[in-house]
Amino acid sequence: MSSDADDGQPSEDRRKYEFRKVLDELDEFEGSGTQLVTIYIPEDKQISDVVAHVTQEHSEASNIKSKQTRTNVQDALTSIKDRLRYYDTYPPDNGIVIFSGAVNAGGGQTDMVTRVLESPPEPVQSFRYHCDSDFLTEPLEEMMSDKGLFGLIVLDRREANVGWLKGKRVEPVKSASSLVPGKQRKGGQSAQRFARLRLEAIDNFYQEVAEMANDLMVPERHNLDGILVGGPSPTKDEFLDGDYLHHELQDKVLGKFDIAYTDESGLYDIVDAAQEVLADQEVVKDKRQMEEFFEKLHTGEQATYGFDETRQNLMMGSVERLLLSEDLHHDVVAYTCPNDHDEFEIVERRHDVPEHTCTTCGEEAEPGEREDVVEHLIDIAEQRGTETKFISTDFEKGEQLMDAFGGIAGILRYETGV
Repeated sequence: MSSDADDGQPSEDRRKYEFRKVLDELDEFEGSGTQLVTIYIPEDKQISDVVAHVTQEHSEASNIKSKQTRTNVQDALTSIKDRLRYYDTYPPDNGIVIFSGAVNAGGGQTDMVTRVLESPPEPVQSFRYHCDSDFLTEPLEEMMSDKGLFGLIVLDRREANVGWLKGKRVEPVKSASSLVPGKQRKGGQSAQRFARLRLEAIDNFYQEVAEMANDLMVPERHNLDGILVGGPSPTKDEFLDGDYLHHELQDKVLGKFDIAYTDESGLYDIVDAAQEVLADQEVVKDKRQMEEFFEKLHTGEQATYGFDETRQNLMMGSVERLLLSEDLHHDVVAYTCPNDHDEFEIVERRHDVPEHTCTTCGEEAEPGEREDVVEHLIDIAEQRGTETKFISTDFEKGEQLMDAFGGIAGILRYETGV
């Protein structure tokens, strides 16, 4: 596995999970009035400029009529300025997002919270200052959503455009205009000759479009999740049926779609038209993982599930892929009994630590460390070179992982008997 753990960096799975956890927490916070401050800072924005902006906002906040709101906003801005002191001239790669404000703690009380998220999964696009009764999490939610790389081809007999869909961002890359003559022939040409020239011109244009697509997409074919082709009815069908595309790209075509425009805007239109296909595609990889897990489970011993068994296999280094449900929001508590037997119990996040009787000797066990179960397992996985996959519950087998297997499973490198 290409884990970042070797160079001291948390893996991408780990970082995404930590971001997701903070976002879930932030979504639950509410402020009394507009006093929750969110700042999105791109990587090329000088920290000194941000400090100046925050100082200006602090000054303007003195005009807020409500004393409590005024105090809370200014406290949040002071907290943000304190955090900004930790950075040099510019933010780290991909920027920073800072959330700060007084949130309702019940009984008319408030708690001041400040959260800093460094280097989000995608670059922060622009500087944003936002003050409201909720934290602004939507741009980060979008970065955290399922990603994919899809090739886009739109064409008619006049023009064509090719590009990418990266996550939710459309990137136009290349375009071409055709020399295909209109259907009306010029005087003096025989109908047959004109038709033949027109077909040749169409064929040449299709070859040019295929060449553009091949140059762009063949180098990325192993990373491609699929290709979408769009245009008016006869054209896209002729293009695909004529085998103009490289055979490895042809195999990745997910669908063809009727769209009216084939200029750059057509790339956006085809993404809109293909929403259903794309939504299905997001869980296809998860489905494959679960199908492989169930196959291993039914045919042999190269599968594990449940916390205790999966953890034992992880400790042995026998897990090739750790499968964790995206709906797994639990903690794990370590217990030690008087006879030094170590055991674990999974507890819902907001529940108190339960009493535990040792299953080996029946003695009452003392609770020890309590931590997030996902982080606990990913820690071991990273140390053992095990890949981690988060599985959506948007399909039946993904739901089964959560409901029947406690949200924890693994595909093994070899049989262990555990």
